[in-house]
Amino acid sequence: MEYFYYQNLLTQDAQLNKGECSVQRLKVNIAYDGTGFAGFQVQVKKRTIQLEIEKALEKIHRQPVRIFASGRTDSGVHARSQFIHFDTELELSEQNWENALRTTFPDDITVKNVEKVSSDFHARKNARDKTYRYFIRNTSAIDIFMRNFEWHVPQKLDIQKMKEAALQIEGTHDFTPFSASKSNVKGDKTRTVHHIQLFEEDGRLMVEVKGNGFLTHMVRIIVGTLVDIGLGKKDLDCIEKAFQSKDRRLLGRTSPGKGLFLWEVTY
Repeated sequence: MEYFYYQNLLTQDAQLNKGECSVQRLKVNIAYDGTGFAGFQVQVKKRTIQLEIEKALEKIHRQPVRIFASGRTDSGVHARSQFIHFDTELELSEQNWENALRTTFPDDITVKNVEKVSSDFHARKNARDKTYRYFIRNTSAIDIFMRNFEWHVPQKLDIQKMKEAALQIEGTHDFTPFSASKSNVKGDKTRTVHHIQLFEEDGRLMVEVKGNGFLTHMVRIIVGTLVDIGLGKKDLDCIEKAFQSKDRRLLGRTSPGKGLFLWEVTY
């Protein structure tokens, strides 16, 4: 019933403002469980975040609406706070937009906030910093209820050595070796990582990475490398050698997407 209520409300507003419509840009803060998605960006014959949101907006507007995001997340990756923007000619309060979108989105995507912004706002271009958090279960037994939201590493990790490695990654570098070979960034791959912090409690390890921009799989390669160093599979000097040679093979594995959350975007 809620869905049809807000559909009718939107339709009425559209009719009332017909002939005197002005375009309004909306900045929307969303969260999603990435388990059932092949990533954010639209892909042929695959379920993605962008596809589901644009399908919902098409139902509301009765015509295609394109969205723009602060960044793309990989298959299985989650978001506690992801931002998108889109333009609309429908006149509706921010609260009613929140309600309408919540009732139209699928169960694994939700709206946290809707804000009307100026026409020059861009969800990606205006983003200043992003914070990711990665969760690792470092106990012998898996937590069956968290299996889609953390990486289970049963072997003992040397947390102190991982923290030492993290310090080598912080700062401004050419992060080419920390980028997937399929990365769509062809130009400069210099990025600044403001901090990498590790927190451990009751067998659960959280790795927080904050920076001004990230390449494809960059956070997952950082975490995978830290874990392999913590397991003794890689030496601490592999990071410096990789930065110097730009050789991805010197670093650790790419960690699974399911443990990764886009945690915060600042503007």
